[in-house]
Amino acid sequence: MAAPLELFCWKGNWGLPSVNTECLIVLAYARFAGVPLKLHKTANPWGSPTGILPALKTRQDGSFSQPSKIIIEFRKQNLCTVRLSSKFLSSLQSHKKYNADFDLSAKEGADTLAFISLVEEKLMPALIYALWVDPKNYVEVTRRWHGDNIPFPLNFFLPSHMQRQQLARLRLIKGDEALEAGEEVEKELYRDAQECMDLLSQRLGSSKFFFGDSPSSLDAHVFGHLALLLKIKLPCGRLQQHLSSLDNLTHFCSNILTLYFPSELNEGPSRKVSSQPEASDFDNEPNKRRKQLLSLVFALGAMLSYALLTGIVSIEHVPAEDDLREPQGIAEATPGEDEE
Repeated sequence: MAAPLELFCWKGNWGLPSVNTECLIVLAYARFAGVPLKLHKTANPWGSPTGILPALKTRQDGSFSQPSKIIIEFRKQNLCTVRLSSKFLSSLQSHKKYNADFDLSAKEGADTLAFISLVEEKLMPALIYALWVDPKNYVEVTRRWHGDNIPFPLNFFLPSHMQRQQLARLRLIKGDEALEAGEEVEKELYRDAQECMDLLSQRLGSSKFFFGDSPSSLDAHVFGHLALLLKIKLPCGRLQQHLSSLDNLTHFCSNILTLYFPSELNEGPSRKVSSQPEASDFDNEPNKRRKQLLSLVFALGAMLSYALLTGIVSIEHVPAEDDLREPQGIAEATPGEDEE
């Protein structure tokens, strides 16, 4: 039997299997479809085969990072070539096994694409803003979690680098290169997100999932975007307040966590993992000052290297004044001026 696919994703917290929307989408779909995976949960995106998370590593087709491409790769697994009629049923079962949308009708398939586009256009920008652009949420929650969990010394500069990437992503989505945090921008983004959540709530109704009793790729996408809002406690939580008013959507997310991620749910919110040792343990180290000095030197070296590589700091050689001045012996010596 072929080796399982390897999935690299952000580690979890707050009772969630991951703290990243794209990773939640992929993890949920894999659980819905029963895809066999070798899972690597990490807080170091540079350790994945693509340098970003999530990332799927396959034996034959290379590696993939976009959730849509990862889901397509899931569906390609264990597909049988139908050569005899006796193999037709097993081929159908193989197609169905790793395809959560296999039983959807043509209309339901079209609705899936329409609602996923709606989520990506209306809800995703507001989620990016709430986690990465809103100053209070970013400083007190997003940057703190990544700084505490990303390995040293990457935690000194990677969170701010990720923030710039997310801001650029938001600007691209909204078509505004000058977009910054502000009341008007927040008001517009949150209005669109609240309208999107209202439409999702109406479509879900009293059903367990969006298309009955079995989850689909639409359920994975909606769960991936709403679960973070449901579980993370943000200082500025306007979106969370609106989500909490939609009981069927909150029950929808809680139901998926209970059915498909019981181990993460049982763990509950994790205690903050500090990148530094506890004070009492650190004080008991015999070489405390030496370790502090080495850590400081290493951190400064890492930050200086990053600054040089990115062009933030450059080194320019300036000739010394003495190098520019001509030697007096050569300047003053002329033929016939030797002493007799």
